[in-house]
Amino acid sequence: MDNRGIFITFEGCEGAGKSTQASKIYQHLLRNKIPAIMTYEPGGTEIGEKIRSLLLDEELKEKFCEKTELLLYFASRAQHIETAIIPALEKGKIVICDRFNDTTLAYQGFGRGIDINKILMMNEFATKGLKPDLTILIDIDVRKGIERSKKRNRAKLLKKELNRMEMESLEFHQRVRDGYLSLSKNEKDRFRIFSGETPLSELFEDVKNEIMKFIEKNRSCSIRE
Repeated sequence: MDNRGIFITFEGCEGAGKSTQASKIYQHLLRNKIPAIMTYEPGGTEIGEKIRSLLLDEELKEKFCEKTELLLYFASRAQHIETAIIPALEKGKIVICDRFNDTTLAYQGFGRGIDINKILMMNEFATKGLKPDLTILIDIDVRKGIERSKKRNRAKLLKKELNRMEMESLEFHQRVRDGYLSLSKNEKDRFRIFSGETPLSELFEDVKNEIMKFIEKNRSCSIRE
């Protein structure tokens, strides 16, 4: 990987637990004095946060058309790549990202039915061709995932049990899950699949071991502050 850092993404359906695992891995890297950043999509930058708020707003009266939704995700990603991800990788850091282009392929491609080739072409432009080195896919039954999301949002005392994306039909979420599994079959070298129904601490150990093994194998770069 020359002097570039390592780009690791976490993917999964709603309620799979990927955000929890991504955060725990990031904390583990910091405890072991491995320079790393943690970020997420949509968001990760000031501009991206504005776009995220719009995309997840469940109180909007006007419905997004599919093209508008897709373009907003790519606008957030282009800013994210330019101002956060690439600069960190150029310093040799480990970048942990909660969602990336596989989310767009699964949700807007398989879920919404937008042409996959068009999404790939747009992503190439938005990301300057950057792809994750390793992708952790946390897989879960969609019904169980949505129930988890409801419980999480209740615990946070949010106004609504589900955000705009979580409120999609179970059929939509099943297409998304099927999309993720299809993507993972096509890129077996990049994806590592874990069950989101595994107990939290056990799942973390499994994910941590896989990631640390990958880092040790590929971290030939010298970290620069």
